[in-house]
Amino acid sequence: MTGHYEIRHTVGLEETNLVGNVYYAHYLRWQGRCREMFLRDHAPSVLDDLRGDLKLFTLRVDCDYLAETTAFDVVSIRMRLEDLGQTQLGFSFDYVRLEGDRETRVARGSQRVVCMRGHGDGVVPVRVPEALRTALAPFSPTRAVV
Repeated sequence: MTGHYEIRHTVGLEETNLVGNVYYAHYLRWQGRCREMFLRDHAPSVLDDLRGDLKLFTLRVDCDYLAETTAFDVVSIRMRLEDLGQTQLGFSFDYVRLEGDRETRVARGSQRVVCMRGHGDGVVPVRVPEALRTALAPFSPTRAVV
């Protein structure tokens, strides 16, 4: 079994719609939050670099919804590295409702991210920072070589 990075989230009333289930856009926000917390926990030097000229642009994001979640559900958002290229990364996300000993996958998603740096008036693609490559290695299905 390969590793994943996990955050847990308790759904708030403000995240639900009139019907009472979680509004779909929140799942995408949770992906971003999971990615941010990963950087905080495993690659803080990359956060410092982001305060400079490094940019992480999300090129694509998706989410497949499998079951409803409602207010006060506890959801585990689990992130894995799916692929690591020279300038781009692919992540997968599993959303799992936690109910005592029972886990129910309620959604799955993915993201494609490109690393860029400011260059004059624009940005140019750059190699994924070594600190990020190293931090992500344990969360890869193939244990990515860094």
